[in-house]
Amino acid sequence: MADVVIFHNPNCSTSKYAVSLAADLGVDVEERRYLLKAQRPTREEFEVLVRQVEDPATDLVRRDANFAKLGLTDADVATAAQVVDVLAEHPALLQRPVLVKGDRAIIGRPKDRVEPFLTS
Repeated sequence: MADVVIFHNPNCSTSKYAVSLAADLGVDVEERRYLLKAQRPTREEFEVLVRQVEDPATDLVRRDANFAKLGLTDADVATAAQVVDVLAEHPALLQRPVLVKGDRAIIGRPKDRVEPFLTS
């Protein structure tokens, strides 16, 4: 079992940075390419993730063009339960990268948060 799980989008420079830094540090990583149907987190995994994340659960949701296109607002992701509902329905809205180590998780933005988490 890997030391760290990284919810990874290989098209995201910040996500690629986290994976690369982990490799440079010799940290054993499981890459979860959450946009691939076969690696998409389940509702239960999102429920666990919102409990683990050190950041506010609402920060797990990307507020990008897709968020707006879906007609979502901050009020739709104000609670942990709402975050789970939105991410279970629209996993592409998961902020990236998300790093999970044991029972802790962080959003790897800004990049300077990644190394202290990987080496703690």
